[in-house]
Amino acid sequence: MDSILNLLQSDLGQTLINGAAQKTGQPADKTANVLSQAMPLILGAMQRNAATPEGASALNSALSDQRHGGGVLDMLGGLFGDGAGSPDDLVNDGAGILGHVLGAKQPQVESALSQSSGMDASNVSEIIKMAAPILMGMLGKQKQAENVDQNGIGDLLGSVLGQSGAKDQSFIEQILDADGDGSIVDNVAGMVLGGDKKKGGLGGLLGGLFGK
Repeated sequence: MDSILNLLQSDLGQTLINGAAQKTGQPADKTANVLSQAMPLILGAMQRNAATPEGASALNSALSDQRHGGGVLDMLGGLFGDGAGSPDDLVNDGAGILGHVLGAKQPQVESALSQSSGMDASNVSEIIKMAAPILMGMLGKQKQAENVDQNGIGDLLGSVLGQSGAKDQSFIEQILDADGDGSIVDNVAGMVLGGDKKKGGLGGLLGGLFGK
C-alpha cells in the first residue's frame, strides 16, 4: 500500500485536490499545500491517540465500521462529479472524524494551517474535513486486506505515514510532540508555521517528506 507521501501524487489524490479546490473555490496548488500539511498531522494525531490501549481499541472499532471500509475511495470521483452523494457527505463525515481525533483543539489546527497556507480558515476547515474520510477509508481498506487487529493499529498507521522503522517513528513523534508533554495538538500551530525552537518545525519535516 502506498504511504500518504504518495497519495496526493496519485489519481485519487488529484481527484481529491481538484474536487476540494472546486468545492471551496480555492486554487488547486493552495489546496494541495493544505492537504500535504494536514494529512500527516491527522495521521500523526491518530497514531498518538492509538498509543494507549483505549485509543487503539476506539480506532480499531471505527476502522471496522463499514463506512470506513474503503468504499469512499471508489466513490470519490462520483462524489465530486455526477455520481451519488456530494462533497457535503465527505464534509459531514469528516467533521465527526476530526472531532474525535483533534477534539477541542481543531480550531487551533485550522488556524495554524490557514496561516501557513495563506488560505482562509473556513476553507481550510472544509478541505481537511473532506480529507479525513479518505484517510479513514485508506486505513480501513488496508486493515481489512491485512486482517489487522487492535494490536497492529499502530504499525498500520506507521506504514501509511511512510515510516520504515523505529528510528523514523521516534523522529516523527519527536516532531509531533515537540515540547514533550504528550500532546500533539498543543504544538500544531508552532510546528506547522515552523516556529518550534527545539525541532525546527513540522514545515521543514514535511518539506523533506514531500521533496519540496
